[in-house]
Amino acid sequence: MACIPAGAFTMGRDDGPPNERPAHRVWVQAFYLDTHEVTFADYQRCAKANACEARRPIYSDFNRPRQPMVAVTWHQAVQYCRWAGKRLPSEAQWEKAARGADGDLYPWGNEPATCERAIIQDARGRSCGVPKAGLARLADVGRTFEVGARGPFRYGLYDLVGNSWEWVADWFAGNYAGCGSACEGVEPRGPCGDRPGGLDKCPGRREKVLRGGSWYWDASQATGTFRRPYVPENEPVSHFGFRCAATGDDAARLAR
Repeated sequence: MACIPAGAFTMGRDDGPPNERPAHRVWVQAFYLDTHEVTFADYQRCAKANACEARRPIYSDFNRPRQPMVAVTWHQAVQYCRWAGKRLPSEAQWEKAARGADGDLYPWGNEPATCERAIIQDARGRSCGVPKAGLARLADVGRTFEVGARGPFRYGLYDLVGNSWEWVADWFAGNYAGCGSACEGVEPRGPCGDRPGGLDKCPGRREKVLRGGSWYWDASQATGTFRRPYVPENEPVSHFGFRCAATGDDAARLAR
């Protein structure tokens, strides 16, 4: 895991999609974040221990041991992180890790996302033009790369944008202004994030948040600010992944 230092940063932006607005300053405590996306092999170990629901990607060519585990529900991502002694990052934590204290748009700075920096769709096609093995008619779907194929960038993190979408803990709010105090100030957790059980249920909210773009989509979604809403049950199934976070106390327990 990498240590993300405490401090303020600019979350959101005023010149992006409406759900990224407005830009606002928030403060997060120091925390730790997995340097890589959770892999297929990682998740299968959790399933073998009966701590995670059995799950496999529905596409062929997505089950190499070091490819990111994808096609999981939000609930299954939570199960894995709990088994590992960690938790899903909040939306604010994820964005701080991606943008740093200066509010850069990408983990590497402000230069545009390209296939030299991230596994995305470019002019050659999805996954930087690498076809998916198997049925020829599905080759242009592309595939994820093994974790660590790009980077490391800020804080020593790999694939924070591109490769696979990543679930975060928060319920989705249509924009930060409408979210109000739950998305502002110190350590924001989004709608219902301050209530017991708020992570699992939130009246009036149906969708969680995904971050980071993926091999399937172009550079416009591979930023530190892009927000994708989706139902936590992941139905119909999309190939979403995740990585885990830890507080200082979590990390101390893991070290013992």
